[in-house]
Amino acid sequence: MRRQEPPVTAVQHESRRRRRRRLPLTLLALAVVVAGALVLAIGVPSLWRYSGESVRHYADPEAHFRHGSIGSEPESGLPVRLWRVLPELFPEHFGNQGGGEAGYAAFGFLYAPGDSLETGDLPIGVGTREVRGVELGWLNCAACHTGTVRESADAEPRLISGMPSNNLDLNGFIAFLLEVAADPRLAPDSVLAAMEEQGQELGWVERLVWRYAVLPRVREGLLETRARLAPLLAEQPAWGPGRVDTFNPYKLIQFDMTLADLAEDERIGTADFPSIFLQRPRQGMDLHWDGNNASLQERNLSAALGAGVTEESVDHAAIERVADWVLDLEPPPSPHDPEADDVAAGKALYMRHCADCHGYQEGERYVFEGERLGEVVPNAMLEADPARLDSYTETLRRYQLTLFADDERYRFRHFRKTDGYASQPLDGLWLRAPYLHNGSVPTLQDLLLPPEERPVTFVRGLDVLDGDKGGFVAPDCLPGEPLDEGFCFDTRLRGNGNQGHAYGTALTAEERAVLLDYLLTF
Repeated sequence: MRRQEPPVTAVQHESRRRRRRRLPLTLLALAVVVAGALVLAIGVPSLWRYSGESVRHYADPEAHFRHGSIGSEPESGLPVRLWRVLPELFPEHFGNQGGGEAGYAAFGFLYAPGDSLETGDLPIGVGTREVRGVELGWLNCAACHTGTVRESADAEPRLISGMPSNNLDLNGFIAFLLEVAADPRLAPDSVLAAMEEQGQELGWVERLVWRYAVLPRVREGLLETRARLAPLLAEQPAWGPGRVDTFNPYKLIQFDMTLADLAEDERIGTADFPSIFLQRPRQGMDLHWDGNNASLQERNLSAALGAGVTEESVDHAAIERVADWVLDLEPPPSPHDPEADDVAAGKALYMRHCADCHGYQEGERYVFEGERLGEVVPNAMLEADPARLDSYTETLRRYQLTLFADDERYRFRHFRKTDGYASQPLDGLWLRAPYLHNGSVPTLQDLLLPPEERPVTFVRGLDVLDGDKGGFVAPDCLPGEPLDEGFCFDTRLRGNGNQGHAYGTALTAEERAVLLDYLLTF
């Protein structure tokens, strides 16, 4: 029997509000260590540098989406100077111990055209903000919602904003940060020497600030985060690229819960990054994989909290600017071009069997119409893997309702516990593999097979399109065996099950083939 879930107490709520988890710094120590020297040596104008915040503005909305801050940096970020030297300090984690320049690409981070680690640029999905004189970088919306595709193995990757970040191994990146939290190479002497060798110049005052305030606070924050997250991550199968446990880290970081507070059946909630195209037609639909909120604003703000924003640090204007941009962001048209007669035959089958739940493709336009489109389907009917559904609990919902309680504009009101998964529109379907909520089915062809015939293991994290099956190339693999690229996904592990959504599986082979041809046009 599942134990009774604890209530949200006033003491816990106030404790959470007071606590500060500034990974990089608070610089309170600065006042004690160097304030006097600053006043005497360089005067009040320089002191101004060590107060307040400033953030870069991007005129282009897509540049803002990819590089702009949403407010995650003050509480969760790392100093930009440290981002630049981590690959030099820990080459064994970055694939550059042989002298290469893999850098953050080792974790699947992407770079904008013309940007590179070598020139000191940060990847797409890392926004920056100067806080008390130190430039910090941390995740924004693009980290999880920008990916690449290639039409062949020798083609150049095509960067697409709004698609799932199938490249990003967020689990691997987080595990790296937690692993090195206590490493001697993160000590001030090592970091400052690496910065100097890289040509990052610091004045004597800045060196004092970094030695006695910034770097000690970085380590303190990482160790605190490790104490909270490491026990959870140790219980979970590796997420693999393109996936994230949406709510369990959120419980531990945002709400001061511990692993012991989580029931056994809620501890694994790993799901695929979704696409974020065409949000305007989704207004009022049941959002998130389990349909637990029908408000776009609340869904967006909750996602920002998952990226490291807090009540105190959130930049509502920056988030709303991204939200406005994706309202009408169109997915690129599918490059697949099946025979027109087969597409027409497949569309007829789709309209009978699928359109009520998912809408349909009409030429180059997606039609957001369907009797049950955007509604939760009970998992008793779907029979999909229940782990993601079970990870969202009534206790978490009650905690969420305490957020932004003093500001009626942002207070959460619409979260609810559901009994299934939401029927999603399928616009941009060609970019959204692997399929199902947990990314457990590699291709559209496999999704139309009975669950027992779907691949048990496959490689995910590749970006070469499979023009025959729909989705990305996903060869078989053997768990534990080394791969040249990608991640071996095992559907036998808890939370990774590929069962359920058996719709279309009873069709004949010929019917499934033409249905697939129609789906390839989405």
